[in-house]
Parts: sequence; C-alpha cells; structure tokens
Amino acid sequence: MKFSSKIEACGLSPIRKFRPYVVEAEAKGRKVLHLNIGQPDIETPKAFFDAIRSFGESVLAYAPSPGVESYVEAVRDYYTGMGYPISCDDILATYGGSEALQIIFSCILEDGDEVLVPEPYYPNYDTFIRITGATIRPIPTTPEEGYRFASRERIEPFINEHTRAILMTNPGNPTGVVLRPEERQLMADIAKEHDLFLISDEVYRELVYGGEKPSSMLEYTDAAENVIVVDSVSKRFSATGSRVGVVVSRNKELMAHAMKICQGRLCAATLDQVGAAALYRSMTPAYYEDLRAEYQRRRDAVVEGLSKIPGVKFNSPEGAFYLMVTLPVDDAEKLQYFLLQEFEDHGETVMYAPGEGFYATPGKGRNEIRIAYVTNPAELRRSVELLGLGIAAYNAKREG
Repeated sequence: MKFSSKIEACGLSPIRKFRPYVVEAEAKGRKVLHLNIGQPDIETPKAFFDAIRSFGESVLAYAPSPGVESYVEAVRDYYTGMGYPISCDDILATYGGSEALQIIFSCILEDGDEVLVPEPYYPNYDTFIRITGATIRPIPTTPEEGYRFASRERIEPFINEHTRAILMTNPGNPTGVVLRPEERQLMADIAKEHDLFLISDEVYRELVYGGEKPSSMLEYTDAAENVIVVDSVSKRFSATGSRVGVVVSRNKELMAHAMKICQGRLCAATLDQVGAAALYRSMTPAYYEDLRAEYQRRRDAVVEGLSKIPGVKFNSPEGAFYLMVTLPVDDAEKLQYFLLQEFEDHGETVMYAPGEGFYATPGKGRNEIRIAYVTNPAELRRSVELLGLGIAAYNAKREG
C-alpha cells in the first residue's frame, strides 16, 4: 500500500524512540533514571484539579472552537499583566503547543517552502514542518559561541525566495539560550524587513536564571503582522498531560485562516481548558519565583556533576530546563544503547536524548546529548554520575 511521501520523510523522535529498550532494561531489574524527556516531577498546582472537580455542568459539551471563554480571557489577562495588551480575538486555544505549531505551519507553508530554524532545535519541529511539504533550513550555531544565533550575519545569508518564516524557541530548547533585548529586537526587525513570519515558541518563558524579566515577542508591536507566539501550560504549570496551549497573534488574516482548522477539529478539550484557566487565574508572582528557583537548583546540580566528568563540554544554560552536552565518545546513540543494554551500577542506568536528532545538518550532534533537568537535585546528581561511569565503561570496551 502507498503512504504519503511527506510522512515517510519524517523520523521517529530521538527523545522517545528508546522506550522499548527501557522496558527491556526494567524487565531485567534495572532502574532507569531519566534525563531524556521534559517531564517535570514538580506537582501540578491544585487549582487545576479543583476546577475540574467543581465543574458543574451535567453534559460535557464541545467547547467553542476558539476556546473556552474563561480560558481565553485568562490567557489575555496573563499577557496584558506582563505589559503586552492583546484581545481575545488574538488567541486560539489548541491541544498544547504542538497543535499550535501544526496549525501555524498548515496556514503558512506549502511544498518547497523553507523555515529558518537555529540548530540544534526541538526535533518535533522537523516533523511538523515536513508534513506540510516544507523543510527546515538550519541556522548553524556552535557551543563555543554559546549557541547564539541572533545576528544579521548569521541569519540573512539563508533567506531566499523559498523562505516563509523564522522559528525560534526563547528560552531555548535544547540549548538553554535566552535572547537579550537587542537580539529580540533584531529578530523582529529581520522578519519585518524581509516580510517573514516570526514564530516564537515561548513555553519556557518564566524559566530564566539571570535576573531578567520574562519576555515575549509580542512586545514588538511594529512587527505585529509578523509575530506569532506559541505557548502552553505544560511546562509553566507542570501540566504536560493537560495538552492545552495557544496560538497568539495580532495578524487578523492569519488568525482567520487558523480558525478554519480550529473549527475543522471542532475544539480543544473542554475540561482541560477549564483547569488551565484556573491555573492562570490562581498563580501569583511568588509561584513563578519559587518555580524558577527550584529549576535553578536543578540546573546547578547538573552543572556541578558534569564538571566532574573528564572530557565533557557544555555551556551552563540561561533558561528553560535543558542543556546540550558534548561527550568524549564516538557516537552518543551507540552509548545510549550500551547504557540500556549492557551497563549498570548498583542496578541503575541512565538515558538521555542523543544529539544528532536535534540537527538538520548531516553528521552534526553525533557526540552530543540533550539533558533535561526536571527531576530533584539528588536524582540528577546520581543520573550524571551514572553518565560518567557509563562513558568510562563504554570507552574502555571500545579500546579493549
């Protein structure tokens, strides 16, 4: 039978594809510690569950296609409270940030188009873009330069007649880079000057560790027709299973096209939006401060552990809860198979996300990994210790 050439061009997630090997390792009695996936162990605030428990309707009906009114209003007030006034018409509720991206790409891309994305990048961007018939044109960055990408010299040479958009994550997944104000302004300027969409994935907005104020590309009202923001409750409120996000843009034509898809898929889940609205309404500045402080403790635990492993190179992340690490091995994916199939220390092993899947450029990232520091500091220290022991055992086997 024939399948779509577009889906055949997509690959499996480098973050999730090792699941069968984890099951096998656990069946043998090993405990697998996870550095691979952005699933926080921080408790979801009670407001989410309380709102769902108190849902008083006798019928669980379709929500409006743009979103449950209380959720859309809560998102509007959240942005307005940060100093970025928007209207409810600028917001569409989605199944998490993932569907927000899919809707955006479906509206702006077609066969042969290109999206500029700084690499390394979140691998699912590739799937969402390829399924439209478009491709990623990577903007190369280097760990030596802190993975920074926001400069004319680095971006403009890649803009051509096929370029439709620039996609960026701020704070960065997987690099932890946080754009400075002048870099954000430059990105808005480049998009406006070249008549491109600027898609800003901002799901980690509050997780910044340098004392700076959380920001949004909605700040740049002179580029209002270009800017599209993707957001979600998944990471901000440790509610990854709720699958509630938004597309936010002041571009009325884009939002009218996006509404066609929102109506076609009927609605995002009603109860999850009710719970998400309560999250936005109930969280205080103190909540975000505590959240940021906790992830900073986790970051510091990982950084401390990595600094003890010979030959490892990395940059301490400025935001989000990820970092890219260069390992002293020939192939990080081969090391991952070794860790899951052959290695253990006191009945424990570790897994991560191999780095090659975070790049579009062939051959890049082969000896890199992405670490997600989403568990408690003690577990993170042990996970990094296992990584160091595993690297030593793997290299000893190869050299032997």
